Amino acid sequence: MDAVIEKYDSEQLKMEIPEFAVGDTIRVSTKIVEGEKERIQVLQGTVIARKGSGLSETFSIHRISYGEGMERVFYLHSPRIVGIEVIKKGDVRQAKLYYLRGKRGKAAKVKEKIGVKKKKTPKEPTETPVIEPIQTETATDVTASATEVQTPIEKTAPVTEAAPSEE
Repeated sequence: MDAVIEKYDSEQLKMEIPEFAVGDTIRVSTKIVEGEKERIQVLQGTVIARKGSGLSETFSIHRISYGEGMERVFYLHSPRIVGIEVIKKGDVRQAKLYYLRGKRGKAAKVKEKIGVKKKKTPKEPTETPVIEPIQTETATDVTASATEVQTPIEKTAPVTEAAPSEE
């Protein structure tokens, strides 16, 4: 029975979730259904907790707007979550940041991690252009226009004139 549940859970897991931890500032885009209409709502805030594992993993976002603090808990693998974007990495030493709940202003700030290298997405290998030799036409072809005629540039040694000898 456990194998059936694990198989179902593994099918439901999202694979495109970015790496983020407690203290990071992230932007979560969620799908909101109002009647028959759907829209996407974006919430940006600091991750104050991350709990659970597997399909039931959750994370809490804390944000202060108009002087009031608000929190929202999301299921990480929810089909309502359209995307998660990491804005900045936070430098914290605790697993849960519940102390941010009563703070405002500068006291509610989390230091940014300095020297964090952002992962570069691998670019597709570009093909090297094939260089073909230039087709040159002879100057005897009268029907060719001046733009079509390409003559190779010949490099010659500079001509040095000998001084006239006085004999």
